[in-house]
Amino acid sequence: MAPDGLPEPIAVAVAFTQVLERLGVPYVIGGSVASSVHGEPRSTNDIDVVAKLEVADIGSLVAAIAPDYYVSETAVRDAVHERGTFNAIHVGTAVKVDVFVAGDEPFEAERLRLRERVPVSADPPVHLFVDTAEHVVLRKLEWFRRGGEASERQWRDVVGVLRARAERLDLARLREWAARLEVSDLLDRALAESRGPMR
Repeated sequence: MAPDGLPEPIAVAVAFTQVLERLGVPYVIGGSVASSVHGEPRSTNDIDVVAKLEVADIGSLVAAIAPDYYVSETAVRDAVHERGTFNAIHVGTAVKVDVFVAGDEPFEAERLRLRERVPVSADPPVHLFVDTAEHVVLRKLEWFRRGGEASERQWRDVVGVLRARAERLDLARLREWAARLEVSDLLDRALAESRGPMR
């Protein structure tokens, strides 16, 4: 159960991922929640979760979340079999949890391996596992490219993380994965913009 007083999306993220943790399912939160942790905070009603779900987890997961979420067991089953995605919409808040079922891709494996434990409440102590700053940047650059390089929000998130983290970034890891994910040109543009004045 999430502590009182948390913003609705974070409370939903905590409650949902606590179910995953009880089931022993590794997960990492990406998207706008992770970019807000590392960069420029902004509101969101969507939670992006990468989860290493297996067929054996399906029944237990659906049973655990069904009272509080609109969710289709068929959609969950299809996503697990196809290493695709499904969503669960929280009944009380309409916050949407997009669950990306992790496959065997090296990038997803690294995201899960290097995830960062971030406290969201001190009393009681509660945490979330979120993407590293580097993985936030890389994934958002991928989505930016897939969307025709038109999303100002995605680009602003990327530049915000790069600017906030600055000297703490692992540039070697960033550049290695940017090349593998074919977004090196976008990374160079974003790095240059992050070093300039705020717009």
